[in-house]
Amino acid sequence: MLDGAVCVLDSNQGVEPQTETVWRQGDKYRVPRIVFANKMDKTGADFYKCMQDIVDRLGAKPIAIQLPIGSENNFKGLVDLVRMKGVVWEEEKLDAKFIDIDIPEDMVEKAKEYREKLLESAVELDDEVLAAYLDGNEPDEATLKRMIRKAVLTGAFFPVLCGSAFKNKGVQPLLDAVVDYLPSPVDVPAIKGIDEDGNEVIRLPNDKEPLALLAFKIMDDPFVGTITFCRIYSARCCRAPASSIRRATARSASAACC
Repeated sequence: MLDGAVCVLDSNQGVEPQTETVWRQGDKYRVPRIVFANKMDKTGADFYKCMQDIVDRLGAKPIAIQLPIGSENNFKGLVDLVRMKGVVWEEEKLDAKFIDIDIPEDMVEKAKEYREKLLESAVELDDEVLAAYLDGNEPDEATLKRMIRKAVLTGAFFPVLCGSAFKNKGVQPLLDAVVDYLPSPVDVPAIKGIDEDGNEVIRLPNDKEPLALLAFKIMDDPFVGTITFCRIYSARCCRAPASSIRRATARSASAACC
C-alpha cells in the first residue's frame, strides 16, 4: 500500500537486523525510500558509520544530503548540502524555531566533499544536466531537487538525512524531504484489481475513476468494534456507499475494485 517510505536508523546502532528485513521488503516491492539517521543526540551516535552500514549490510548506495553539526550532547543542527547552508534549532521543544546559518568553518571542507558526491551522483540522471556540469555549471537548487527526486523514484541512490526526533531537531527538513523527493499517488503506476465478476481491471489514481481500495489491516477495538484500515487508490465521489466498501474490504488480499 506504500507509495514511498522513510527508513529510520538509530544513529548509535546503524543498520539493525530488522532494518535488513524491512529493506528487503522495500526492494521486493520497489518502494522508493529516503533514510533518516535518527537519535543524533544519543551517546555513540555516528552518522558516517550509518552511511557505511547501508553500503556494507544493505548493498545500497547512500548519498548524504545533510550532515550533522556535532553529535551526542553537542548535536546542534545540520548542514543542508542542497542549499549549502547550516540549520540550527534555538530550542528543543515541539514548536522550536530554527534558523539558517553559514556552514561552520570546521565543516566547510567536509561539506564541499559530500556536496561533490551528491552532485556527481545526481547529474548522472540527466544528460543535459550532466553536460552542463561537465562544462563547469552546477545545477541550481530546483534542478538538484528534481534529480534527487528522480534518484529516489528509480532507486539510483538513497538520500540520507539526520536529526533527533526526541529533541525536535531535523524533523521539519525531513517532512520537507518527504514532499520534495517521495512520490505522490500520481507518480506510481495504475493499480490492478479484481472486479465483482472476477475480472482483472486497472484503476488510475483519479477521482473520476470508480472506487478502488486495499484493506491492509483489520483491528478489533473494545469500544467501536472492528476497524478496517484501507488505502484508497481511486474514487469518483467523496462518500462511497457502505455496501461498496463492504464488498471491497471483503477481498483484502488484493486491491478490490467496485
